[in-house]
Amino acid sequence: MKVLVTGGAGYIGSTVCSALEDKGHTPVIIDSLITGKEKYVSGRIFYKSDISEKNILKKIFDEHPDISTTIHCAGLIIVPESTSNPYKYYEENLIKSIHLFKNLLNLNKNKLIFSSTASLYKSSNGSMVTEESELAPQSPYAKTKLAIEMVLEDFANAYGLESIALRYFNPIGADPKMRSGPYFENPTHVVGKLIESTNSKNNVFRITGTDWNTRDGTGIRDYIHVWDLAQAHIAAVEYFDKIVNSNTPYNVINLGTGEGTTVLELITAFEEINGLEIIKEKSDARHGDVAGSYTNRDKALKLLKWEPRMSIEQGLADSLKWFNKNNTDYS
Repeated sequence: MKVLVTGGAGYIGSTVCSALEDKGHTPVIIDSLITGKEKYVSGRIFYKSDISEKNILKKIFDEHPDISTTIHCAGLIIVPESTSNPYKYYEENLIKSIHLFKNLLNLNKNKLIFSSTASLYKSSNGSMVTEESELAPQSPYAKTKLAIEMVLEDFANAYGLESIALRYFNPIGADPKMRSGPYFENPTHVVGKLIESTNSKNNVFRITGTDWNTRDGTGIRDYIHVWDLAQAHIAAVEYFDKIVNSNTPYNVINLGTGEGTTVLELITAFEEINGLEIIKEKSDARHGDVAGSYTNRDKALKLLKWEPRMSIEQGLADSLKWFNKNNTDYS
């Protein structure tokens, strides 16, 4: 089947496209390429456009009327930037998503899978959360994701826009076939910063936040291989009609490994894989950071018939392989 993927030139979106192709599906991509990479759409059906452009969306469905589902991955994701420039995030993430949803409804395309985030959950001391746990997003980025979920739930109940929100925990790694991977230019996430530190002159990694109430004081996260994450999207597409229907037009599913790993534990694993000791420097947590959590994955197993198969070590190794393949220079 054909699947429209917004943001299909991004890290997660492009990996989802590869997973779709490997399962015999055809991704149709819409991406503005403001942050996406043009090489990630090479050889694929691609429309360069903002997701809110209704004329382009109409053209896509006129040319591909057999598109069954939309996977909405497009959006800005940098937490510190969202804090310094919240208008940009509410405009790009929330407002344009609302236009996308309305335009899809006007075209009678009412099946959507949304790329959400686990940073919606109330900050805890590294404990497990479920889909029913309390929500309290801290950053403007996370608040836009929650706002989009609220819109989707209202649109599902009022207009029949059936949708699934997939709340990602912390993606790491790259496509195992090395077709796409994370961006390493000016990284903001921990694995990118680890690789940056080992390829810079001073070899220093700054740990932001070391006095959380966790087992070693550093933040705890549920790191999930991006390929496992992509496989969950395929399951959401293939089981869509069993997950949402007229009685339950909106559903939320957490995607993670179900295991919490602290930043220090991640650094240790990275050092073992890379064969280099990292110089660690402590610093205060960034505004909007939280202690973190990990997920209960019972609902994903029940509804998606999905469970993660790749380890943190594999995720780190694939990230390093992707970096070395692309030979990014931090010197």
